Amino acid sequence: KLESLKKSDQFRKTLKEKKIHTEYFSIFAAKNFFKPKHKTNLLISFVLKKKIGNAVKRNKIKRRLRNIVNEATKNITLKFDYSYLVIAKPTMLNKEYTIIKETLFRDLKRIH
Repeated sequence: KLESLKKSDQFRKTLKEKKIHTEYFSIFAAKNFFKPKHKTNLLISFVLKKKIGNAVKRNKIKRRLRNIVNEATKNITLKFDYSYLVIAKPTMLNKEYTIIKETLFRDLKRIH
């Protein structure tokens, strides 16, 4: 199950550690200083700027990302003792789901 980062210090600490930038998004990862509610929860947040589009477009991207990360927890070995932050870029809106999925899978494997 996915659990989001809540407090600003969680975001700040996550932004300071490992990072990967791609054409579609930037991924930040940090060793967990925070405990999720359950050990099986993955701490991950998705951030989108208003520049990307209206609420409908931003929510579409968030839904896609959530779905991809749910698949990633089943298919690849994500470290549950890390916090993740995914910041989407406007180029993501017009790309196909499979291309975004392959890119995110590759980068999540590479970040560790």
